[in-house]
Amino acid sequence: MGKATRERSARERLAEQRKIQAQRDKRKRMLTAVGGALVLIVAVVGLVILVNSGKDKSEDYAGEIAPTSREADGSIVMAKAGVSAPVLEVYEDFQCPACKNLEETSGDTIKRLAAEGKVKVVYRPFRLFSQDPLKSNSERAANAALCAPGDKWVRFHDRIFANQPREGSVGFENDDLIDWAGESGISGAEFESCVKEGQKTAQVTAMTEHALNTAKVESTPTVMLDGQNITDAAFSPGDLEKVVTAAK
Repeated sequence: MGKATRERSARERLAEQRKIQAQRDKRKRMLTAVGGALVLIVAVVGLVILVNSGKDKSEDYAGEIAPTSREADGSIVMAKAGVSAPVLEVYEDFQCPACKNLEETSGDTIKRLAAEGKVKVVYRPFRLFSQDPLKSNSERAANAALCAPGDKWVRFHDRIFANQPREGSVGFENDDLIDWAGESGISGAEFESCVKEGQKTAQVTAMTEHALNTAKVESTPTVMLDGQNITDAAFSPGDLEKVVTAAK
């Protein structure tokens, strides 16, 4: 082997060694970065758990429900006779996981406060999502809710949320919605036709336009008390009761 060939081979081996070392260094940096990220994630998760553990828990209200009625715009009012203030408006989408979480956390508190005459509640379901299957799921659920009679609406509302499909999957099928309505005391050919034919779709669209364009709702749920956004407080039953009581 000539001198030139040996030198070239040496350079090639050196280059290969440097390449291998560079790869090792890269893997080491990646592992260090991943380790740091995991530590950060664990810390954040721990902080969230700590914060949530300090929040008051959902109550288990089994008392009466304040009278409910449907307004011309499709909204549902839940309030004792003569109670007109303060007004708690709940903008929600039945397909929204955070809305389900709000219902599970503070739904009973909202019902109790209305039953005690401390607040007038206005439910404003609409369709936030614009892509399928979320859009169609949301629209079918909202349509069925608008088909339901006002005096039985709250139980059906709760039943829909309890059966919320996993985000990204097809759900809220019309036959299921009709079955859940039956469990809530709602039945009859008129109701079934309303659900299956999507007879309230136009009103769902109108309520969606009101939420997005008039009320300027940007996310769900959005909870307003006398026009002021109190969504953060609404996720804590205790905080919710405090702001409602203070508004009286």
